[in-house]
Amino acid sequence: MPRLSDKNRKREKDLKKEMVGLLPRLRRFARGLAKDPELADDLVQDACERALERLDQVRENTRIDSWMYRIVYTRWIDRLRRQKTRKAHLILMSVENRQRTPDGSSTDERLHAALDIRTALNALPEVHRAAIVLVVVEGYGYSEAAKILDLPVGTVASRVARARGMLNKLLAYQEQTRLNNNARNQGN
Repeated sequence: MPRLSDKNRKREKDLKKEMVGLLPRLRRFARGLAKDPELADDLVQDACERALERLDQVRENTRIDSWMYRIVYTRWIDRLRRQKTRKAHLILMSVENRQRTPDGSSTDERLHAALDIRTALNALPEVHRAAIVLVVVEGYGYSEAAKILDLPVGTVASRVARARGMLNKLLAYQEQTRLNNNARNQGN
């Protein structure tokens, strides 16, 4: 194994430090993709291992965050292919996914809203979920998200637009279901 120069050792140390700082954002992105915190953590670990193996391939002006998001996303796609679960579909709204409107504080309302949004995000097809999580949750522009996902900018923009439309419909459905349940419960 070749010895690293002092300059290369410092650069490698700086890259590793930057990677550690990205871990919360990478976990959030992976959870958006995987819908399962444990699977998401495995995905981030897998991506970090891959990145550490390839640190020597990082060019001087490479944005580490984009590079790491790209690795997480490609590892996710690899995992989907291995499991042959590439089919994207909407999950059925089961009884346990339906939330009743809280009759309490605004904290409860915010919690339910967050749960509703998470449920709705999880119901999106994977390709739409990846695009909207990068743009809306992580705050990337369309062009940066396109680089991460290795897609044309227009494709990312249309996926985000479709995802927003689907989210609006799902959240409206959840709200209507909640109102119907409240009306039924008040009638009893």
